Amino acid sequence: MAGRSPVIGGPRRVLVTGGSGFIGSHCLAPLVARGYEVHAVSGGGRRPPEADVTWHVVDLLASGSATALVDEVRPSHLLHLAWFVVPGEVISAPANYDWVVRSVDLLRAFAARGGTRAVVSGSAYEYDWRYGYCNEARTPLVPTTVYGSCKLALWTLADSITREAGVSLAWPRPFFMYGPREHPNRLVAAVARAMLRGEPARTSHGRQIRDYLHVQDVADGMVAILDGGVTGPVNVGGGEAVTIREIVTRIGQIAGRPDLLELGALPARANDAPLVVADPTRLIEGVGWRPAYDLQAGLEETVAWWREELAREGAA
Repeated sequence: MAGRSPVIGGPRRVLVTGGSGFIGSHCLAPLVARGYEVHAVSGGGRRPPEADVTWHVVDLLASGSATALVDEVRPSHLLHLAWFVVPGEVISAPANYDWVVRSVDLLRAFAARGGTRAVVSGSAYEYDWRYGYCNEARTPLVPTTVYGSCKLALWTLADSITREAGVSLAWPRPFFMYGPREHPNRLVAAVARAMLRGEPARTSHGRQIRDYLHVQDVADGMVAILDGGVTGPVNVGGGEAVTIREIVTRIGQIAGRPDLLELGALPARANDAPLVVADPTRLIEGVGWRPAYDLQAGLEETVAWWREELAREGAA
């Protein structure tokens, strides 16, 4: 995909939407370390403690808010991560359609006001999961959820908007992730929290094979993509297959409560694909990314974070 490269030697001011979210909060420190002037958007939630970040409390779903924000910040770079992502609701939520509309507003404003490089988060849910191994060029895009369909629709629109304006666009598709600041109802967080509280951790049979990354590795991949020249879709995954059973079993061992794990206590979803793994070749070759965490180290850090978080919640 052709596009205008970021201005060499010019101001590097990045606008990060979803800056207080799961991925976004882990992108801030790497962006600062790479020399960006970082402006992060929060919807009013708990912010990470990173310094050297200018915060903007904005409801991006409000009409005109995206244009006003871009007018204020005048970013050269855009890292758009904001979306509705509540577990158990995101797959079919009507808010997905609203985020397509407002994301288009944001991209048009960014392009019209001199933005040069945009990275907009897509999703592994855009792929046809019946193929199992997901490659950007070869795996069909046949989403089966509202969320996946809306992400794919936004990719088509974003490609058109940026191509017409001469803006460089990359479309990272993150796969499965875990780590500090995760929503408490997502798999790893829910299992860790239950065990640390001494409660049963109920899961499905756990035979599903997935591609899980520590969220910091995902965030580092996103930042490397923004800072590099790769364009178009880029999988953000490790390419390593692991069963859900192995993940939750390790959490039980790390938490010291393997007896609380109840595999098979919950039904698997009827359309739950047996295998979903990313081909990360474009990410590795395009920006030189490598994961810093293996599964054991990542889960150990995550369980330790939740232990501290639960203690903090109890004290509060």
